[in-house]
Amino acid sequence: MLVHELGNTCLLCLAMMGWTSCSRAPSIEVIGSFFPAWMFCIIAALIVTGLIRLELVRRGVEKNVGPLVVFYPGIAVAITCLLWLILFA
Repeated sequence: MLVHELGNTCLLCLAMMGWTSCSRAPSIEVIGSFFPAWMFCIIAALIVTGLIRLELVRRGVEKNVGPLVVFYPGIAVAITCLLWLILFA
């Protein structure tokens, strides 16, 4: 009985791996070379995060946010994921 359940579990796992259907990674052509799309999302997110920081400093709000070591990387990751979803999902 245990061997039969283990076999069914293995077949289910194999079927689920097939259902995920990996597609090719989105790439962007820049001067004849293909770059992964996530790289552009990260670069854009870092630029936007820098602009957000400048605006927070200009308004004097940066001192009121939590630990900056956590805040700015969190903002950068959130913007990266948002750009990826908007542009490539």
